[in-house]
Amino acid sequence: MQNQYTSVLKVIINPPDILQGMPGDILQLHAIITNQGYKDARIDVYFDEAFQNLNLSNNPLQECLSLASQKSYEVSFEFQIPPNTPPGTYDYRLIIDAPEDYPQETPISFPLQIQVLIKEQTVRRGGDDPTFIIKPTSNPNNQLIYKPGQPLLITVIVNNRCQQVDRFRLTCPDLDDTWFTIRYPRTGYEGAGVLSEENGLELNDYSQGEILLEIHPPADAFSGTYPPTIQLYSQNRPDLILLDLVYFQIPEIYNLDVELNTILGKASHTAGKYLLKLSNRGNTERELVLDAKTQDEEELCNYKFEPLKVRLLPQKSTDVNLTVEPISSWRQPWLGSGLFINFQIEIQDQKQLPLPDKLPQGSFIWKSRPWWQFVLLLLLILGILGGSAFIIWRILNPEPAKIVFFESTSPTYQEGDRISLNWQVSNVKQLEKLKLSFTAENLEPKAYFYKPNELNDGKNCQIQNNTLTCNNFITEAKQPGKYTFKLEAYKNKNDIVDEEPTSPSPVEIKLPPAPEIVNDSFRSDKPQYEKGQQVNLSWQISNPEQLASLQIINKQENGTLITVGNFDFTKGIPPQLQKKCQEGNPLTCQKVPMGVSTPGKYTIFLQPTSKSRFQDPKNLKASNPININVTSKPFEIEFFGINNNQQSTQSLDEGATVTLSWKVKADPKDVIVTLSHSGKQVNVTGSEPIIVIPELEISVKDKYGQQETITRKIQINIIPKPQNSPTPATSSPNTNQPQITPTQSSNTVVPNSKGF
Repeated sequence: MQNQYTSVLKVIINPPDILQGMPGDILQLHAIITNQGYKDARIDVYFDEAFQNLNLSNNPLQECLSLASQKSYEVSFEFQIPPNTPPGTYDYRLIIDAPEDYPQETPISFPLQIQVLIKEQTVRRGGDDPTFIIKPTSNPNNQLIYKPGQPLLITVIVNNRCQQVDRFRLTCPDLDDTWFTIRYPRTGYEGAGVLSEENGLELNDYSQGEILLEIHPPADAFSGTYPPTIQLYSQNRPDLILLDLVYFQIPEIYNLDVELNTILGKASHTAGKYLLKLSNRGNTERELVLDAKTQDEEELCNYKFEPLKVRLLPQKSTDVNLTVEPISSWRQPWLGSGLFINFQIEIQDQKQLPLPDKLPQGSFIWKSRPWWQFVLLLLLILGILGGSAFIIWRILNPEPAKIVFFESTSPTYQEGDRISLNWQVSNVKQLEKLKLSFTAENLEPKAYFYKPNELNDGKNCQIQNNTLTCNNFITEAKQPGKYTFKLEAYKNKNDIVDEEPTSPSPVEIKLPPAPEIVNDSFRSDKPQYEKGQQVNLSWQISNPEQLASLQIINKQENGTLITVGNFDFTKGIPPQLQKKCQEGNPLTCQKVPMGVSTPGKYTIFLQPTSKSRFQDPKNLKASNPININVTSKPFEIEFFGINNNQQSTQSLDEGATVTLSWKVKADPKDVIVTLSHSGKQVNVTGSEPIIVIPELEISVKDKYGQQETITRKIQINIIPKPQNSPTPATSSPNTNQPQITPTQSSNTVVPNSKGF
């Protein structure tokens, strides 16, 4: 326990040593206060402000008590270490004050410490676990200061609280081995048989020893705060983790060396060259921006640094090239030793760190001009005089208009496009009019006159700075052929000041390629058809975009041409060919039907026409002709008989009237049906009453002569009428035929065909 006495108050604090805990732990502190004075006293017990940062308890950490003379009272405080408290040793004070009763003897201040342990540290298991304390103490708010060139000395006090001899070893895992040195002093027990080695500290039971830790960062170490971990290892308890932190600070050092060396300090027509050497002798990173300014009244040079921005680590150096280039060549002296230009190096630190008070200065000597430049000056003066004279002469005699260029926008055009021209004429104020003319094959020459103001419409032509410029000027030339254009500039009515043709070669408007039937592409699906069958034609046409129409022509044997099909392509593929033709080049059409109503031999070909009205018909070649033979349909006599009896031999009564019937299987348009007994032509189907004759015949003839004539006959055996007897009625299988009956009186019996 920690005891402290005054003449009136006695205070005992428990625990007397350092309070230890991890972030978030709850700690307790007890104080027994005894009033040894002669009177009762009101005593205040509280902590200083440094303690408030280590308290998260909601309980008030102060006590006010009335203590009678010669009486004692124990005050207890319980508080929590904030969870985010960094590891370290924190100093604070407990204050005992009786300002009203013992103003002379109080307040009494007790310096105390709280050691916040690292979370990874092993929780103590008993009172015999070793402990260690770091002197001097440090925390994030109370850091140790490292002085360059002097090692930072830290004493680690180790307590062996067990009944066995133990060996301890100290490490600093967060620092490089070159940053620190650990020294283990002798314990003094070597003579008693306890060994001490240089790599550890051996302590007897219940003894205490010290390990010296020297921290000596290298010269290029960055400034700032370093919180390395100190770890103590116990040989007897290898699983015990004892950790603590040391907070030390390396103060900033801002030493920066700047040196300017001259490489080329005198020049007449080149730039000066210098080498700027920068050395960071401090321990902070420097980010520098370089500049230079003249020390004279007027800035005469440009200063170029390569690189312009420099980043320097501690104890590092770099070289920067500086180029000094004069900017006003007319300021270069003509005679003498030259012009001295003094300049000052300027440096800006982007982190606003201190810079050297004095920066180097340099000088550049701009040597005088060489003698031959006087000759150039003299020539310049003469040139100015001559130029002035020329300007005066030109004012009095203005430059005439001149055709700067005159050309076609393209050497060739397609039919339907008009030729457009580009030209430019300078000094149009001296111009009265322009004449544009052209000649072409099979055309009369034409000429057009324009005044400059008429052309200044802002669309194709405009006048700027006394110059007339025309672009894409559309002419009247649109018919296919070769044209030669000419532009003439007139100062007055008949005074030509300039003329210009478009080019040595004429401008041509070309006809588009004519549509053409691809060789051997015109064909039918077979060479012979029967009447009524569909004739299918196929073909291919190149350059179909120029196709106006396509005719299918039949050439007869006598040379007569008959158009049997005509397709209009002016608006694209006609509707009747939409499903038969496939767009492309060539245009492909397949199985296009052609109606043929009359049998015979056909010689047909395709004849294309062009959309261009200037296309030479000789260029529109017809396809190769193809031959198609259309035959008539076969025919036959299905029925030819008398009274529905078509036997070839029949017996009939003389003078009998019978019905002759016939039926021919054929197209009435293709055949001629003739009855021999009357010699007349009849329909393919019919009947008529006739009086029997010995022979009946029907003939069927092909109108086109492609089929052989067929006939059918019926031979009739005529039965003569009986003599001197009544003529019986002629029986006929046809009930519709009338019967011939002699006229008798009402009492006469008419016999039948059997004579009854």
